[in-house]
Amino acid sequence: MPSGATLVWFRDDLRVADHPALLAAVERGAPVVAAYVLDEHGDGVRAPGGAARWWLHHSLAALGDELAALGIPLVLRRGLAAELIPQLVVDTGADTVLWNRRYGPARAIDAELKARMREAGTEVRSFPGDVLAEPQELATASGAPYRVFTPFWNALRGRPVAPPLPAPDAVDSPAEPVAGDALDDWELLPRRPDWAGGLRATWTPGEAAGLERLEEFADELDGYADRDLPAVDATSRLSPRLRWGELSPRQVWHRIRREGGPHAEAFLRELGWRDFFRHTLFHDARLATRNLRPQFDAFPWADPDPAEIDAWRYGRTGIPFVDAGMRELWATGAMHNRVRMSAASLLVKNLLVDWRVGEAWFWDTLVDADDASNPGNWQWVAGSGQDAAPYFRIFNPERQAARFDPDGAYVRRWLPELGTDAYPAPIVDLAASRERALAAYESLGGRGTAPP
Repeated sequence: MPSGATLVWFRDDLRVADHPALLAAVERGAPVVAAYVLDEHGDGVRAPGGAARWWLHHSLAALGDELAALGIPLVLRRGLAAELIPQLVVDTGADTVLWNRRYGPARAIDAELKARMREAGTEVRSFPGDVLAEPQELATASGAPYRVFTPFWNALRGRPVAPPLPAPDAVDSPAEPVAGDALDDWELLPRRPDWAGGLRATWTPGEAAGLERLEEFADELDGYADRDLPAVDATSRLSPRLRWGELSPRQVWHRIRREGGPHAEAFLRELGWRDFFRHTLFHDARLATRNLRPQFDAFPWADPDPAEIDAWRYGRTGIPFVDAGMRELWATGAMHNRVRMSAASLLVKNLLVDWRVGEAWFWDTLVDADDASNPGNWQWVAGSGQDAAPYFRIFNPERQAARFDPDGAYVRRWLPELGTDAYPAPIVDLAASRERALAAYESLGGRGTAPP
């Protein structure tokens, strides 16, 4: 029998099923203690934005209940993980620490901790994290990371995805309780003012709700054919579940693949994009702060106009399709992907605002904002990232609305003042700003988005 307890360090994997580290801990046969550390200042850590903090609070509360049913306490601590995890080893009497791997810049903390704790005599093991294939498992024929999505996708879908693991059985609770923070003391929820009413009306965080939604989506998969119509409830609404690890990508992959057919294939391809951006982040930790294509460092961004940027943030641009999306984002912490592309294109191409400004706003307002997909998608729209949109692809929001919201149902839902004097005039001429954007991109020699 093991002589000490097992400490499981939870991060963006707030579930009990298909959790390799948790299952290994239970199978070890010793008492298990779970820990979550709210590290907002560690090396490579990006503190969650406002909407994400709301989700994190409720997801942690749900996880605590799930773990308690298994006889496993969830200990909360706030501060630097590099200091608190070794302290938790002492406080819990653990001789083994287990976690699921992460793939962004914060993995440097994990590597340093693993080396330091092993040197001190603690057993440390890590397991595959929130990807379908780990970054070190996929490479081009030359051994380089993939920079274009289609060959990456072909390689990914051509290899087996590990089946999800079951939830563990209950264990004996530790003999002595371990002190931790009260979740409410972290003040993750907005209070003054409480702007989260729309989030509460839209979402129920937690693993149980995530599994229920996965089953609903699988049963309604034929409706995914209408996924480009923002007025229709046809998208999966699984993104925040995956971002917080209430569902694993393996669970989603195998459940949807069982359904088969073109709609399943289309959705699995979206999971492939999620992996692609995680692989990109693994190989370049500065995804949110620097252009992946160095020639974009010379891009002639316009001097930012605070009034224009605020009009974009709060849905007051006078461009209805974009404004509806930005209102939806503020109210619900989410935005339909078709509208996201139009809203992002308007900012970086029609207004020539640096993509990092928009990425930061989405980081603060999206419940599913993560280190990989959020900056990866913004760089895709800007043309500065991997496999990015061609420089001449400038989404015309009026044409997008005519095509994907032809009866205006989506726009009317979010812009009740449309057609009245209360709705503003457009802040930008779409045709003239398109020509300005094309000239700016052509100043890079028309090669701003050529694969490196």
